[in-house]
Amino acid sequence: MISDEAILELLRRCWGLADDTQVSRHYGGMGSQTWIVAQGDRRWMAKSVAAHLAERFARGLEVARLLDTAGIRSGAPAPGLSGTITVDTASGDRIALLTWVPGSPLTGADEAEQRLIGDTLARVHCVLRDRGVPGAQRFHWVDPAAAHLGLRPWIRPAVTAAVDELAALQRRELGWVQGLLHADPAPEAFRYDAASGVCGIIDWSSAHYGPLLYDLASAVMYLGGPDRAAAMTDAYQSAGLLTPREMADGLPVMLRFRWAVQADYFAWRITANDLTGITGPEENDKGLEDARRALLSGGVIGT
Repeated sequence: MISDEAILELLRRCWGLADDTQVSRHYGGMGSQTWIVAQGDRRWMAKSVAAHLAERFARGLEVARLLDTAGIRSGAPAPGLSGTITVDTASGDRIALLTWVPGSPLTGADEAEQRLIGDTLARVHCVLRDRGVPGAQRFHWVDPAAAHLGLRPWIRPAVTAAVDELAALQRRELGWVQGLLHADPAPEAFRYDAASGVCGIIDWSSAHYGPLLYDLASAVMYLGGPDRAAAMTDAYQSAGLLTPREMADGLPVMLRFRWAVQADYFAWRITANDLTGITGPEENDKGLEDARRALLSGGVIGT
């Protein structure tokens, strides 16, 4: 854990923030820590990621900059005094100072919020469609032969089935709309500012390039499945980014694949005993169990 005092000293030295700058710890996620940074009436978010996520984080911030340039609030990085957008600590953690995105995180609990999520994701995809950044990870990144998938007897067969089903669909359905992805658009990544009526999207922690449908399936997963996410998908579809056939044929398959990604991720964390951002191993176990239940039930449960 990086201390608040160390973060404050680094922000003063590398970003030139004044002596009256204050920081308060905000959140420790899976692989990251964040702080609210205040200087008079101005605010930012400082974010650090573990060393093994550093390069992915820097590439994700380039995506945030693309969106910021297009007028979408994304928590884009503020350049430091040297002109770089990230700084490494002695321990190898990567730090960035991010533009503050005003508003409150959404939950997707009602139709109005779901429509905001769908509309915002569609606006993001309109900007990121067919765009790329150097080093972006190409879809997809699940290896059914990975050693950690042997953690439980069910994992490898379930993940392999989801990967094979996706591959079969891609062979039949050529020409899926592609672009840069958020890759993890949970409701809390969307921040709505009631004062301005503007919704932004944060947590650009990596850069992935692949089917836009993957992001949509991720949002559906977090909202509890297609039936519960109907208002969100309707709002997204109204932008005309995906064809009705791509939605009808592709979304169920991509949703199962998205749960396979969850199984892959939590199996890796358990195998590596990675407890970054959580209070104990039971949270990793829960993530894996949620994936198991979803994969065995067709991907329609919520987390």
